[in-house]
Amino acid sequence: MHKGLDSDSITRPMFAQFEQVRPGRTERLWKAAQPRFRSAVAGPVFEHMCRTWTHDMAAEETLGGLAVRVLSGVVHEPSSRTSHEVDLVSTDEDGNFLAIGEAKWGDTLGMAHLERMEKVASILRTRGEEPKAIMLFSATGFMPALEEAAEKSGGRVQLVGLERLYTGE
Repeated sequence: MHKGLDSDSITRPMFAQFEQVRPGRTERLWKAAQPRFRSAVAGPVFEHMCRTWTHDMAAEETLGGLAVRVLSGVVHEPSSRTSHEVDLVSTDEDGNFLAIGEAKWGDTLGMAHLERMEKVASILRTRGEEPKAIMLFSATGFMPALEEAAEKSGGRVQLVGLERLYTGE
């Protein structure tokens, strides 16, 4: 299991019900546990897979360089005193930003996801840290407007679905 994930986080809130399982009840309990499972297990594991793909499989052309470090992070925006969580931050051997990204297990990504990443890129740009690529990962796919925007970006916006995640650069 992924570091920091605990199967008890799924079963603990309904432990008493699991102890008294009756015919047909297991299915209902599992259905009720799905939101917790997606947020506490499937989502973080998918994010980890996306970071691993970026580090181990993404072509240098995809990222604008060789990824030496790939992690998650938080970008602070001092002017509004807000913070932006970033599922993927990739840097080269000199610590220069190559890519930033968002990974969603259960969401079809659309323009709002790209706009959020563009905002983060803009914050970094004001610091002189320009990411070369924006990576958007989804297990369920992408809305047509986002696919069109990625196509027009000249490679700066990279969409990575399950097929690309498992088969290529």
